[in-house]
Amino acid sequence: MIFIEVDEKFGDLVSREHLQQAAQETLQLEPLEDLVSLAIKITGEKEIQELNAAYRGIDKTTDVLSFEADFFDPDLESRYLGDVVISYPQAARQAKRQGHPPQAELQLLVIHGVLHLLGYDHQSVTEKESMWLVQNQVLQTLGLDINIGDEE
Repeated sequence: MIFIEVDEKFGDLVSREHLQQAAQETLQLEPLEDLVSLAIKITGEKEIQELNAAYRGIDKTTDVLSFEADFFDPDLESRYLGDVVISYPQAARQAKRQGHPPQAELQLLVIHGVLHLLGYDHQSVTEKESMWLVQNQVLQTLGLDINIGDEE
């Protein structure tokens, strides 16, 4: 199950259906033995900056944060992977710079965040190449022809 929460001020700007689809397509690339669930939250810069400072020690805004949980939730009867938190304003700026719609950027950030929950990282060149390859596969599956550049 994928839970999606969108701050009220961004509600009319975000397609929950597209976020759900991006997360589901990403999960389908991995051979998962268990039923899984996760949460996606679209928020503003203040909240994501506070989270970034509290959990990463970086007191500035960012585009996406992933918080891995990985436990069995008996209420959901599934393995809870964790939370993906995305800054709508940061996503909109990145989309403008890259020349694609904000919704496409949000989908990319969902893919990126879910991959982190699945254990992908981009600390080394090899890890980054592997993660970007999978991101591009999901983007192609979704029919999104966007340039991901070097955004992280």
